[in-house]
Amino acid sequence: MHPLSAYIEGVGLLGPGLADWPAGQAVLGGREPYRPHKTVLPPPALLPAAERRRSCAIVKLTLATGLEAIAAAGLDAASLPSVFSASGGDGENCHIICEMLASDDRQISPTRFHNSVHNVAAGYWGIATGAMTTSSVLSAFDASFGAGLLEALTQVVADNIPCVLLACDTAYPEPLYSARPIPDALGIALVLAPHRSARALAQIRVGLTEASADLLDDPVLENLRIAIPAARGLPLLRAIALRQDQHVVLDYLDSTRLAVAVTPC
Repeated sequence: MHPLSAYIEGVGLLGPGLADWPAGQAVLGGREPYRPHKTVLPPPALLPAAERRRSCAIVKLTLATGLEAIAAAGLDAASLPSVFSASGGDGENCHIICEMLASDDRQISPTRFHNSVHNVAAGYWGIATGAMTTSSVLSAFDASFGAGLLEALTQVVADNIPCVLLACDTAYPEPLYSARPIPDALGIALVLAPHRSARALAQIRVGLTEASADLLDDPVLENLRIAIPAARGLPLLRAIALRQDQHVVLDYLDSTRLAVAVTPC
């Protein structure tokens, strides 16, 4: 595979103990200790009132991280193609639907049903931002962050225009948690561009490798990386936060990982 190259112009981050990219940058760069606490999802202010009431956790997470990244890049969300990547859908919504199907009353509400589809975050994104651009939605189980990054990079290289990657996962309550133990919500958004601008944070070059994935030095952060599929991108964010030339290996498939060269701008 010929390496794919792009510039990261904006980062969005929200997860346990990581309230936004500035907070995450301080933790991942080693300037602040990591203090884990439950993810707090902000209300999706850009949505109209009716859609805001109906929105689920993955919608709130996607909007929070995506809008943070795009604001940092100084771009218009409505103009950007998007790639949404999640290992599953909204865990809480899935749990409630399963409860209803297991009960005597199997009447599933329309809101629950439309929040169950895998592209629900992309739909609400279009409503909130007014984006009429192309939107790709994919899932690759634990490899979802890597698959999303490759898809977004391919679009940037092929179409020669910026693209936003929105990689998110949300928690599953019991009894689903026992089968799919994702403990909390975490999202990473990256604005990727084909050319360097004044706002560029780093250039990345991504190829395939059989080397083992990088681990995080902090054992609590490493547990987070393993526990939530979207958190497989945290070593990349650490490399950006360190502001040094870095070579990072990210988890992807069982026998294939992503080799990422990071050069700060």
